[in-house]
Amino acid sequence: MSPHIQGGARPGARVFAALTRPTTLAQLLFLVAVAVLIIVVSLILQSNLDRLSVKSGYGFLLEKAPFELGESLIDYSAGDTYLRAFAVGVLNTLKVAVLGVFLSTILGLFIALGQLSPSTVVARVCRLYIETARNVPLLMQLIFWYAFLTTSLPRVKQALSPVEGVYLSNRGLFIPALDFGGAGGAIALSFLIGLVMAVSLLLWKSRDKAARNIAWPFWGLLLGPALAVFLLSGATVSLDVPQLKGFNFRGGITLTPEFLALLLGLTIYTAAFNAEVIRGGILGVAKGQTEAATALGLKRGQAMRLVVIPQALRIIIPPISNNYLNLTKESSLAVAIGYPELVRVANVTLAETSQSIECISIIMLVFLTISLSTSLFLNWFNARAELVSR
Repeated sequence: MSPHIQGGARPGARVFAALTRPTTLAQLLFLVAVAVLIIVVSLILQSNLDRLSVKSGYGFLLEKAPFELGESLIDYSAGDTYLRAFAVGVLNTLKVAVLGVFLSTILGLFIALGQLSPSTVVARVCRLYIETARNVPLLMQLIFWYAFLTTSLPRVKQALSPVEGVYLSNRGLFIPALDFGGAGGAIALSFLIGLVMAVSLLLWKSRDKAARNIAWPFWGLLLGPALAVFLLSGATVSLDVPQLKGFNFRGGITLTPEFLALLLGLTIYTAAFNAEVIRGGILGVAKGQTEAATALGLKRGQAMRLVVIPQALRIIIPPISNNYLNLTKESSLAVAIGYPELVRVANVTLAETSQSIECISIIMLVFLTISLSTSLFLNWFNARAELVSR
């Protein structure tokens, strides 16, 4: 007997049978219909653009941008390409999103614990904060903080200085920074490469349960590339302290009023939602866990940190992921206060080039990429935090 027949139906017959199933045929027809719809819409769109003599395509990204941007993590000036301007917008969006996620999580944790406090006053104050922050539109909060920072704070020459070298005025917050003598960009890039390698090591460790302790390899991968670049470049480290020169401070790190207003608004608004999620997760842990921790001699704070919160993570992570994604997308409201994030850069570019479809598609693609990357990371973290059934 033929070996193909002996093992059952031939491979070709099995594939044909699978393709002729009603459910498979319906899915194939749906995909064909979607593809046809996309092609038809694209042809109609291109025809209308040609009829109106509207320039299309992404070639404009390599043209020179005639506008300045008030804040950027990389060097940028008028005359650089639109592509570099979009890179500035993406980095500014990521900067405020990462800091907002971190700060809103910390503040949300404190507010959640405050609601669970035995002190009635503390619990009521925390509840008042949540109800106020959640029910005032985020756009109004951003405008309020921007107006407060630009009108209530003193001028540059009367800047507040709570600590030597730190200055706060209506032009922003000025703080000292480390100066690596021109090698800062290369060191930062090597640190990002090390971060990717360190995270990859953690992912490998999560799959290989038999792997040994990876603490030393983790720190080596994380800090090794940056340290190697620092040593090989011969860079020197000095402290760059802001100094008043003319009408503004020079040197150090400058946090503009637009950035501070956006960060404050996003943090305060999102922290209220995070607090409710964290409180629900803590209350979802069985009360017996706290009683058992107390019986073992742990104090209230130790029981919360070592017993309750680790178990609450499996309840907290899925809903709080949505809050993180919303924070990232709501950073686009910064266009109302002039912070040069992605949407504002796209709007200015649209006004200069009139290429609306391309600019909007770039916004959609960037936010989709950020959201999917965040979701993948949080899903992985959620899988690590889940209870393992035995």
